[in-house]
Amino acid sequence: MSSSISIQRSKISGTIQCPASKSYTHRAVAIASLADGTSSISNPLLARDTIATVCACKALGVEMNSENDVLIVHGRDRLKIPENVINAENSGTTIRIIAAVSSLTSGGFTILTGDSSLRRRPMNPLIEGLNQLGVRCFSSKGDGTPPLVTKGGGMKGGTASIGGEVSSQFLSSLLITGVRANSPITIEITGRQVSRPYIDATISTMNSFGARITGSVETKISVNPGSYKGTTFKIPPDFSSAALVMTAGILTSDEITIEGLDFRYPQGDSKIIDIISRMGGSVKVDTSKGEAKVYGCDSLVGGNFELYDTPDLLPVVSILALKASSPVYIEGVEHARLKETDRVANISQELTKLGAYVKEERDKITISAPRDLRNAELNAHGDHRLFMAFTIASMLTEQSIVSGVDSVDVSYPKFVSEMRRLGANIRPVP
Repeated sequence: MSSSISIQRSKISGTIQCPASKSYTHRAVAIASLADGTSSISNPLLARDTIATVCACKALGVEMNSENDVLIVHGRDRLKIPENVINAENSGTTIRIIAAVSSLTSGGFTILTGDSSLRRRPMNPLIEGLNQLGVRCFSSKGDGTPPLVTKGGGMKGGTASIGGEVSSQFLSSLLITGVRANSPITIEITGRQVSRPYIDATISTMNSFGARITGSVETKISVNPGSYKGTTFKIPPDFSSAALVMTAGILTSDEITIEGLDFRYPQGDSKIIDIISRMGGSVKVDTSKGEAKVYGCDSLVGGNFELYDTPDLLPVVSILALKASSPVYIEGVEHARLKETDRVANISQELTKLGAYVKEERDKITISAPRDLRNAELNAHGDHRLFMAFTIASMLTEQSIVSGVDSVDVSYPKFVSEMRRLGANIRPVP
């Protein structure tokens, strides 16, 4: 397959179901691996990131197999020391959760690494939190980035202080593993906790497997040691993917219907519905049907949008700005610089190629749409969310090229084929 695609001006319409949630799949697989008994995880997302978590848990001795879109997981009370280095690929969620989970091996050391992008991502808050809870964990390079090394033997427990400004995944990792600690754990959160809905997703999944959490995500949260119980858990559809499809509908469709949504589980990116409405777009939601209808429009309005809790909406709001009649101001996005790529810088660079005026600051970005979008060759920098966003934006141009098609298997392997099914004019670049 070509690494680039060519997109011509397109009008899409039809009905679509989004893939299952990447976030909930990661969490359910890790928790089921620690549960007493067998769990059935239905509707899992089996994409590159989540397969990394599945493989990591198998490397720790967990038996699991797939049957008719159901992942059967046989939990273990004591994990085994892996035979080899665990490769988390490009998945920050995988390496951060498994770095803590691997402390529950009978001894020895677990080494976790990833691709070149992951090996640049910060891990210090997690390393420090684990050390405070009696787990020896360190960066092999000594700079707080992977590869990470975790010593087995169990999590002792106690109190840890962890900064919330970089990622929610550090806290989620400690909470998930804390249920299996030798004594109660308390985590004090310093600074402003970003991406809070992802912690809510962690706690919701833990509760489904029988854990109980007390305290506040804003200040101090505690977990009493105990066990998870094997259960049946259905992964909800992914609102991060749905946000992209909704945006495609607003920008390039007559009408798109998204089916199979589940509004019962915390997912921060459902905020896209409010953002689209504030920008003058039309989304009609039927929570009982699990359905959203999105109607295309010729023009949107700008405004101020704060994304501390929903950094994955940055690419989405940025391309909505291309149809806004006034500037779009997006703030609270500094932690988006520490994702798969520096999304703030890369969005600024690539949307400028389309003719947009973009002002980039450390924690904010301002985007003003041009009178007419230019054709461009856009580089997704190997980032799946940027690739999908730039593909949608390119449907507004006469003809543009986007590189990085191989990145979509991280979260939405069928994205390109689904867009084509809805009418998008997309073809590989020879």
